Amino acid sequence: MQLPKVIFLDAAGTLFGVRGSVGEVYRELALRFGVDAPADVLNKGFFDSFKAAAPPFFQGVESADIPNCEFEWWREIALHTFQKAEVLNQFSNFTEFFQELYAHFATAEPWFIYPDVIPALEYWHKMGIEMGVLSNFDSRLYKVLQALELDQFFTSVTISSQVGAAKPNEKIFLTALEKHQCNSYEAWHIGDSLKEDYQGAIAIGLQGILLNRVEPLFPT
Repeated sequence: MQLPKVIFLDAAGTLFGVRGSVGEVYRELALRFGVDAPADVLNKGFFDSFKAAAPPFFQGVESADIPNCEFEWWREIALHTFQKAEVLNQFSNFTEFFQELYAHFATAEPWFIYPDVIPALEYWHKMGIEMGVLSNFDSRLYKVLQALELDQFFTSVTISSQVGAAKPNEKIFLTALEKHQCNSYEAWHIGDSLKEDYQGAIAIGLQGILLNRVEPLFPT
């Protein structure tokens, strides 16, 4: 396989994952607000709510308003998660809780870097290959990459909420390619989702590489 000019990588579930589970993180922070629910119930509620949500992009929204849209998108998922666990009414102020939860996921604390990531990034960097992150994450991704000290490897970050399209839509891939002035056949895209990453990439001529993590971070 010929070496590419650029390698794009998905973020959550590819570069890094949640320590334990999303349900465990939700439960730990909810306990600080006097709310207790089983982690496995919260985890299932989260996955069901995430899968049912509309794609994380916002048509016709001004750039300055995107962070608020992202916040509300995730707040609805969290709200439905605790509704499904039948503990939502135990919160005296759910928005206050969610503000802390949302900020928590912008730090390094809830995340871990997969052990194969740093060696691969260092190898590609030594080979002179450009690298970019291409993700349906939100704008907190910049803070997460910096907190995990991964930002040093990437010359571009392309996210769905800022592009106005989510993988597997071709627009987000084309936007990422433009940042590197790169043709699709000169680039690879690596991710853990068959539909969003692999199929989305090959549909417009990138070399798609499906990363088979044991359990995907998010439903696909």
